[in-house]
Amino acid sequence: MVRKAFRAALVVAIVGTGIFAAWLSREINRRPDGPPRKFIFEIERGKGVRWIARLLKQRQVLTREWPFLVEYRLFVSPKGLRAGEYELSLPVGVKDVLHDLLEGKVFLHPLTIPEGLTAREIARLVPSLGFGREQEFLDAFEDPGEVRSLDPKARTCEGYLFPETYHFPKGTPARQITRAMLTEFESVFQDAWRRRGREIGLSLRETVILASLIEKETSLPVERKLVSTVFHNRLKMGMKLDCDPTIIYALKQKNDYEGRLLRKDLTLDSPYNTYLYGGLPPGPICNPGKISLEAALYPAETNNLYFVSRNDGSHVFSKTFAEHQANVRKYQKHNKK
Repeated sequence: MVRKAFRAALVVAIVGTGIFAAWLSREINRRPDGPPRKFIFEIERGKGVRWIARLLKQRQVLTREWPFLVEYRLFVSPKGLRAGEYELSLPVGVKDVLHDLLEGKVFLHPLTIPEGLTAREIARLVPSLGFGREQEFLDAFEDPGEVRSLDPKARTCEGYLFPETYHFPKGTPARQITRAMLTEFESVFQDAWRRRGREIGLSLRETVILASLIEKETSLPVERKLVSTVFHNRLKMGMKLDCDPTIIYALKQKNDYEGRLLRKDLTLDSPYNTYLYGGLPPGPICNPGKISLEAALYPAETNNLYFVSRNDGSHVFSKTFAEHQANVRKYQKHNKK
């Protein structure tokens, strides 16, 4: 009798286990009805698996909570689920949801830094794209310790915050984002460029300063090397650079820029005023992109010393002051460089 009872119990257990396994398999692979869509789901720090299951059901990602909890207890626990945002492709089954959450591949938000922005402008932009607070980025950008290994003379990170599209999880700290920009600069400014700088007598810092002037003088990539050769030629001859954007930068640092450069601004007593002081300004005036950095190192081969805007985004270049004056009269009411 005991053996028969044991066998009967064993059969019931086996059958029951089979039924349970079949039920669980069906439930964990069940996909709720609905059209395909992407869904961003956030696990808040400190929340338990029951909270996660309940929220997933409320958001109609899961049909039932129990299959998720059973699957977690049987095959995942005590391993926790990492906090953060996840992108789920719906409809999706319990097994696939758990797999995505266990992978810990949190959703990365894009962060695009355009070429030619100053550190202050980037600090205002980044929070508007969902990352941190402006003051946090100002503090990080203005800390020379962050960039000291690149440029021992740097007083801030200005010039080295490389413009690019980055991807970060929600809540990434300002200093981590700053370091990613600096790391990207290092990866772009490789040894070949450093050797080229030594060949033409430019340090890395001087290259970045010159590239920042080129970046602000023209928005047309095809003109960058032409602008570069004007600056190179002037530097060799000891001519002042007469670069309007350097004065604009100085005015912005004082919160005194009115949207356009006035004649009186050309006499601003600032080391950034390249109408008053020869050579390069003391630091970068923006964060240049790759094309401008390359242009600073590889200028076009011309004898040009002047250029003036055509007022359509392009410029006309000239070798002599007489040619330049003629171009100014043709394209501008007031003399430019």
